[in-house]
Amino acid sequence: MLLADDLNQLLDILPEFISLNLENHPKRGQLIEIVLDIGRRPEARFSNGNEYLSYRTIIWQDLDFILKRLGKFSGDNRAGIEKTLHRISSLRNRQGSIIGLTCRIGRAIFGTVSIVRDLLEKGQSILILGKPGVGKTTAIREIARVLSDGMNKRVIIIDTSNEIAGDGDLPHPSIGKARRMQVSSPQNQHNVMVEAVENHMPEIIIIDEIGTELEAAAARTIAERGVQLVGTAHGNALENLIKNPTITDLIGGIQYVTLGDEEAKRRGSSKSILERKAPPTFEIAIEIHDPKTWIIHENIENSVDLLLQGKTPLLQQRKLEENFNNVIHCDIQKNEKDFLAAQENTSKKVTPEKKTKSSFLLNNFKNFEYLKSKRAFRSHLQKKEFSNDGFIYIYIYGINNQDVKSLIKTLRLPLIITKELQYADVVIALGNLVKNNKKLRQISHSKKISIHIVESNSLLQIAKALRQIVKKTTTSILPNVKALENGKKIKRIIEKEFLTPLEETRLAIEEIVIPQQCTIDLLPRNKPIRKLQHELISHYQLKGVSVGIEPNRRLRIYSKF
Repeated sequence: MLLADDLNQLLDILPEFISLNLENHPKRGQLIEIVLDIGRRPEARFSNGNEYLSYRTIIWQDLDFILKRLGKFSGDNRAGIEKTLHRISSLRNRQGSIIGLTCRIGRAIFGTVSIVRDLLEKGQSILILGKPGVGKTTAIREIARVLSDGMNKRVIIIDTSNEIAGDGDLPHPSIGKARRMQVSSPQNQHNVMVEAVENHMPEIIIIDEIGTELEAAAARTIAERGVQLVGTAHGNALENLIKNPTITDLIGGIQYVTLGDEEAKRRGSSKSILERKAPPTFEIAIEIHDPKTWIIHENIENSVDLLLQGKTPLLQQRKLEENFNNVIHCDIQKNEKDFLAAQENTSKKVTPEKKTKSSFLLNNFKNFEYLKSKRAFRSHLQKKEFSNDGFIYIYIYGINNQDVKSLIKTLRLPLIITKELQYADVVIALGNLVKNNKKLRQISHSKKISIHIVESNSLLQIAKALRQIVKKTTTSILPNVKALENGKKIKRIIEKEFLTPLEETRLAIEEIVIPQQCTIDLLPRNKPIRKLQHELISHYQLKGVSVGIEPNRRLRIYSKF
């Protein structure tokens, strides 16, 4: 990795008592910026900490010394040094006088973009995300050079603050053969973006810091004209862009959609949900959290859709090691919502290996190149070669999601709710809805997924159905459940399909409340039975409280009296 920082040219414009301390400083290569405020000591900020450069405080004559050697400040209070990448930003008082300077060190770093060269060759638009100072501008400067010199593309850079190609009429050599268009004022950036397409026939346009609605609209216009875009925006991750209404159009825009009753029941969600409004302007997103580790979303459209559904998209991590080897790692993080019930089955957090059937495969492929073979992936998926983790995956249709989750937790059943029908082992649904849904019956039949019908949404009916589901698969499930810390306890409860109220109370106290010191809700019972349950709870010197309203009023047992 080669580095060019032109630091001596910045030191030449600084007062001597500041520059002398930096000329031979041991951490010179880690210098990020120099802060000069009137009435304060000059401060150097390094990547691993800050350091004062002198005991002398800055006075207005020191700032005047620097300003005379700089060019004019633009409308965004930025100036530069000709033929360098350094940026000097000013602080002003109410009268407009400069009372402080931030001298940011600009460096051209060659070689880092090799980790995403394959993405550049695809010809798709790329959006780079990251917090300020993480290296977004450095990255797109190197991308401009690789595209123009290495791939012989016609590249135009929209350089609003002269931060990409430096100050002055002559661009810095670090951008290669790419051309640079300067912008008279930041408010005019969107017009210059469109002008570049209309006047200069670029194949690729590079834009730094897209931050307004007009700039986001201009980016969409450019993309629709068939020009590849490479742009940056502030934000730690793709989720930040979704929450930013100003530039959310970059990922297609977000809108509220009202679902029909049938569709809402099928999805197990509320009727008003968030959905993507249009196709995204950019196809690929790169999150930069540190200069050597980049997180890749190879399909922004899919990633945004999954995030809006509360799911975790496939994330690809690429890292440039010290020996210049590129390491690519593909991973799907766990969805806490889907596995809440499973995780709570053990006092120690035992995480099941199986998430979704596709994610299991992805995490077990050692060779990333194999993932790119769609035929191989699909054939592997069709074989259903999945690990048996001891859990039954159920798809809910027309039944309250929260009620089912609560029962799974209370009864300690090895069940996990999935929102995708093709990943389910069993479907549990309301009888009247199944009769009217021919598509559900057809899919279940083709996938060989059994359907358990309940006649109503009552907790008693749902609990009975869940127990029946577990009992029918006991022979294949129980041997694997024993791998869990409390597998034996689950087995004992499962074998009791029709527990008496007192037996249910006793098992809950002895198997769950006392050993694990947790609170638990029993099944709904009538008042006389709840009275008997209260007496049994007091015998164990525990506290029980009736909660809920009839007919779903039930007993809640606390771990301490």
